[in-house]
Amino acid sequence: MNLINLLGDNLLCIIQARSSSKRFRNKVLYPVYGEPIIQHVVNRIKKSKKIKKLIVSSSLEKSDDNLIAYLKKNKINFYRGDLKNVAMRLYETAKIIKAKVFVRISGDSPLIDPKLIDKAIKISQKEKKFDIITNVFPRTFPKGQSVEIIKTSIIKEYSKKFSKLDEEHVTRYFYINSNKFLIKNFTSTGKNKIMKLSVDTKKDLKKILKKFDNKKFKKYSI
Repeated sequence: MNLINLLGDNLLCIIQARSSSKRFRNKVLYPVYGEPIIQHVVNRIKKSKKIKKLIVSSSLEKSDDNLIAYLKKNKINFYRGDLKNVAMRLYETAKIIKAKVFVRISGDSPLIDPKLIDKAIKISQKEKKFDIITNVFPRTFPKGQSVEIIKTSIIKEYSKKFSKLDEEHVTRYFYINSNKFLIKNFTSTGKNKIMKLSVDTKKDLKKILKKFDNKKFKKYSI
């Protein structure tokens, strides 16, 4: 069965975001060219031609209260769940929307290319049956351009087998045990593989801003 057929009209993108990163606290609200990083991620995903619904999945921790306040103010849908068990948080987020599959995007990817999201969805429409469609197994796109389409039910089904690392990294268990799952990976030409476009630290952000002025930042495409 086609993944997208499982989803119907609820083509959902979940942005995974938190404020408690030890390497760069509150980075999702850090201003870049007049808007916080999380808003840049939202803006880019909204340019996808195929995503119908978007929601930010964050935690119940007090450290994320300011993020939630921002999302409320800007009328961006959100869900709050367990901080450390990210896999179950995303599962719960998808279940609320009644999405049988969802697109997973990281909140530290302000340059995520909506064309990659649409490409992943197009691939799923051509294929017959998959648990995960991804571009990180192996990774040939820059960090910050990661796209995964995940069948919601497999998280719940295998969650009891997850280690703490699996809970945090969501798809780690499935990649380690890839022989047991239907995983489709799509690749790039490799021209931009060495670039890093995700924001894990302030140093990462400085490098990105050095390379991209405001105009190039907002128009960037892989």
